[in-house]
Amino acid sequence: MLADRGYTFSDLAQDSGISEATLRGINKKPVEKWKISYVKALANLLENDISEAFSEILKVENYDEDLGKYNLESRRYIGSKAKLANWIVEKIQEETEGDSFLDLFGGTGIVTKSVLPFFEKVAINDFLYSNNIIYKAFFGPENYNYQKLLDIMQSFQSLKTRSVDDEYFSKSYGGKYFSFHDAEIIGEIRQSIENNKKINDREKSILIASLIYSADKVSNTVGHYEAYRKNQNIPDRFKFELIKPVDSENKEISIYREDANTLVRNTSADIVFVDPPYNSRQYSRFYHLLEVLTKWEKPQLTGVAMKPPVENISEYCKTSAPEAFDDLVKNISAKYIVVTYNNTYTSKSSSSQNKITQSQIIDSLNRVGTTKIYETDHKFFNAGKTEFANHKEFLFITKVK
Repeated sequence: MLADRGYTFSDLAQDSGISEATLRGINKKPVEKWKISYVKALANLLENDISEAFSEILKVENYDEDLGKYNLESRRYIGSKAKLANWIVEKIQEETEGDSFLDLFGGTGIVTKSVLPFFEKVAINDFLYSNNIIYKAFFGPENYNYQKLLDIMQSFQSLKTRSVDDEYFSKSYGGKYFSFHDAEIIGEIRQSIENNKKINDREKSILIASLIYSADKVSNTVGHYEAYRKNQNIPDRFKFELIKPVDSENKEISIYREDANTLVRNTSADIVFVDPPYNSRQYSRFYHLLEVLTKWEKPQLTGVAMKPPVENISEYCKTSAPEAFDDLVKNISAKYIVVTYNNTYTSKSSSSQNKITQSQIIDSLNRVGTTKIYETDHKFFNAGKTEFANHKEFLFITKVK
């Protein structure tokens, strides 16, 4: 509501004399629990009378109810730290200090979301186009219009047939990853977003991210796009729902899509968080469909899994991973380096086997500082192909010399 009028919580605090912390607190309460003085303060800033202010607040309450079905973590993703985020943040708070945080291999973005309240400056990076657009949608600084997005959502939900798409998506993925009808609607929505010249970059990112989450929710897969389930009859289940952007007001957020080893040579932070893809699973191949949906360049697809040409291959998924990691660590400019690692080096599944050993991780870290090691039990993603008992997640926190 404030953002739609070009204001912030800071503006309201300065204008009203009410502390920003108090304003943020009441913003989470239903309007019937607001003091009349708070409504008057808002009305004064917006140059409305009190009844108009009440109407505006009630509208925003309804928008919040409808706008965001999907939280950042409402997504299937290999190596997601959603269940470990609280533990990771707790250790970071206990063992580090500083005002800035860089998440080098952002993945789902859940670690960045979890540390956001504790840092003034936060940066997140990932090489996948789909992850990058998701970060812009959830964390981006640009304002967006609630009502505009709700209107677009409702128009997408009422789609019954194709009118602007050329059937690229439905011909490529229909009957495989989605039902034919769902694939047709997904392609139609994506082309409609591309054609819309009345939305800003943040709104476009929110719509594409919402499409990613909505499509992933009903995809005929086990959680990635390396293959699809061989079902004869895939039901129509797709429904377009919006994401719920993160409140990042008054935070300085930077979003990158760069090679991590290059990025660390050009930026710095007090705490740098490192969670690379240690095993042979190339994320650009596992999430190829979401990359195609995001970029919307409509490349030629090949193979049973309908994959685009190879790109964005990570060195951390190859035998050269130890050298890549050592190069990364040597070039990080930070007070603390925080690294996650799991003990699947000897997994029976070749794709689950780490390309870097724990001792190699520790050796690289100890060359730049003093390292503490923490561990916790954690069930890892195995796509149902292998069992791995006594799986542990490790957290290395290095105080740089």
